[in-house]
Amino acid sequence: MTDSLVCPGDKLSQAVGHTAGKGTYVKGQHICAAILGKKQLKPPAQDIADQSVTVEVVRGGEQTSVPKEGDIVTAKVTKINTRMAVVDILCIGQKALEDSFNGIIRQQDVRVTEIDKVQIMQSFRPGDIVRAQVLSLGDARSYYLTTAQTHLGVVYAKSIAGNPMVPISWQEMQCPSTLAKEFRKVAKVAT
Repeated sequence: MTDSLVCPGDKLSQAVGHTAGKGTYVKGQHICAAILGKKQLKPPAQDIADQSVTVEVVRGGEQTSVPKEGDIVTAKVTKINTRMAVVDILCIGQKALEDSFNGIIRQQDVRVTEIDKVQIMQSFRPGDIVRAQVLSLGDARSYYLTTAQTHLGVVYAKSIAGNPMVPISWQEMQCPSTLAKEFRKVAKVAT
C-alpha cells in the first residue's frame, strides 16, 4: 500500500507492532523517515514468525525536490504580521514543485541595512510573488527565507485596484492605470 510523500524526520508510525524497513529508522516510540520518498506498508510474509507490518520509504522514479540551504525559491505570500511574512514555496530555481512548502521571511531577513526600520507591511502583501533564498531549514513547520540581496524580493504584485504593478524603485511599485504607488521590497530584475 502506498501512502503520501514523506520527508526525512517525519513520523510514520508507532514502533510497537511495526518493523522499520528500508529508508526508515526507529526514534523513541516511532518509526521515522530517513529519506524523501513515499511511505509503504508491507504485510508480513506468511512463512515468518514475526507477523508485524514493515514500514518502508521508497524513492520514486522521478526525483522529488525539496528546498535546501542556499536555494533561490519563488514563493507566494499568504499572510503577514508585524514580525514576518508567511509564504508558500512554489518553485526551486526554475523547477515548479508538485507540493508547496511553508516558509517564513522574518523582519530581520528582509534587507541587509536598517533592519530596525523594516516594516513587513511596507515590504510584502498577501498575494505577492517573491524571489527569496533559503536561509536555513527553520523549524519543523517552515523554512526560513531571506530577501536581503538586491536581486531578491517582490517580483509580481497586484495593486489595490487589482492590476499588475510595475517597479519604480527598490522600495516602490506603481499601478499603471491608477498611478497609485505602494511600498514593497522590490527585487532588482536582471536586464
